[in-house]
Amino acid sequence: MIDEKLPDEQTIPEDEILKQRTDKLKRLREEEGYDPFAHEQWKKEHTLDFVRENFSHLAPDDRDDTEIITAGRLMTIRRHGKACFANLADETSSMQLYLQLDSMGEEPYNFFKKWVDSGDMVGIVGNPCRTSRGELSILVTRCVLLAKALRPLPEKWHGLKDTEIRYRQRYVDLIANPDVRNTFRKRASIISTFRHVLEAHGSIEVETPTLATLAGGANARPFSTYHNALGVNMFLRIAPELYLKRLIVGMLGRVYEIGKSFRNEGIDIMHNPEFTSMEVYWAYANYVDIMNLTEELVVASADAVGGRDVVYQGTPISLHPPFRRATMAELVKESTGFEICAVDDAQARDFARKKGLDVDGKESRFIILTELFETFVEDKLIQPTFVIGLPTEVSPLAKKNPEDPNFTNRFELYICGSEVANAFSELNDPLDQRERFMDQLKKKEAGDEEAHAFDEDYINALEYGLPPTGGLGIGIDRLTMFLTDSRSIRDVILFPTMRPKA
Repeated sequence: MIDEKLPDEQTIPEDEILKQRTDKLKRLREEEGYDPFAHEQWKKEHTLDFVRENFSHLAPDDRDDTEIITAGRLMTIRRHGKACFANLADETSSMQLYLQLDSMGEEPYNFFKKWVDSGDMVGIVGNPCRTSRGELSILVTRCVLLAKALRPLPEKWHGLKDTEIRYRQRYVDLIANPDVRNTFRKRASIISTFRHVLEAHGSIEVETPTLATLAGGANARPFSTYHNALGVNMFLRIAPELYLKRLIVGMLGRVYEIGKSFRNEGIDIMHNPEFTSMEVYWAYANYVDIMNLTEELVVASADAVGGRDVVYQGTPISLHPPFRRATMAELVKESTGFEICAVDDAQARDFARKKGLDVDGKESRFIILTELFETFVEDKLIQPTFVIGLPTEVSPLAKKNPEDPNFTNRFELYICGSEVANAFSELNDPLDQRERFMDQLKKKEAGDEEAHAFDEDYINALEYGLPPTGGLGIGIDRLTMFLTDSRSIRDVILFPTMRPKA
């Protein structure tokens, strides 16, 4: 975390500091003929971690002759007469700088004292040393001002309560909080791990449209726009699924895509209208194969960023395989006593009313099952759990279970009470798919804005023949939340969606 600013800036309003530093920049250019923004590059040869790893053995008052060439941001400066101390931060670490008039020379030292402020970007040349107080430091022989910070660094950022400012000005959040930088490095590692695992299984990465004339692949309300040149309404994708399955028809075998999807829905700690997902489709695989793959991806991601024993918001989570596998019907029975095989639709609605659910009198027992699951089971699935056997009525793209066509060969993975993954054996019967699209179309015409669109071209693709296929979608944002102990989805999205400032 950042220490306090220089004493002379502690009580000055930020706008006044901006004015003072802008004036200082003007004087620096006029008096010294020095433009700190003129540098095109600085050959940074050493990180601060390199210094720490190679010179931690130094004893107090020791100095090594190795020349260190590094760079970073000055987080604090403590000026004295013939010596200054500063804290330099680079991308992953921080270290004390020790600046002396004798080691730098009078003119460079005085330049530093007069013109350099906390927040400035600097290039540093010096030698590793340990001060008499035992602090591993760099004894500076040369300091080059590479960029001037006109705004001051935030004071005691770790105590700031207004998280909205952190999300709106993520660049400042990243400067001030090394833990935030580490979260996004872990996010990058998770995505890299996904790619490594999938490519080891012979999957190829592809790109499909983000903007299309139909929003399909999931039940959700899309964002719409208008293309002037074509004169047609278009939509931001809610999922890449139907395009990816077209590629399986086209005999690409195993494909995956990591990218953005968009849903015109509410914003809360688990939802952002723009989110990142990974979808993968394997020809000649079923949902059990994909369940095993999902477990492999989650475990490998945990290994990459800290281990399989995770603590999320104070709750221990074990990501050691195998994860529990249970049907939705079994889990609902455990929590409520509801047995779907023992009731008809009317009895199911009566049961739901007794449980306090809002029932309009038209729901099937399968819809009641999903509502009971969402109300009484979902938030209790803390440890990783594969929920299998979802009703056909709520799974318009999944293959029916041949033993009971009221259910599908589909699963959802839950961790900490939230869905992280959704997968199934893909429906590849074009006649069945057409019927389910028609059912979704009726719901849309009745006012359900989240019902799936009727995609005639996708039916056309299925009529060419989709082989048995297993498909999976994983929410990268949510998985990152759980693996980095981040309370809100906004903490793992660099620039979350925000209402414009008034």
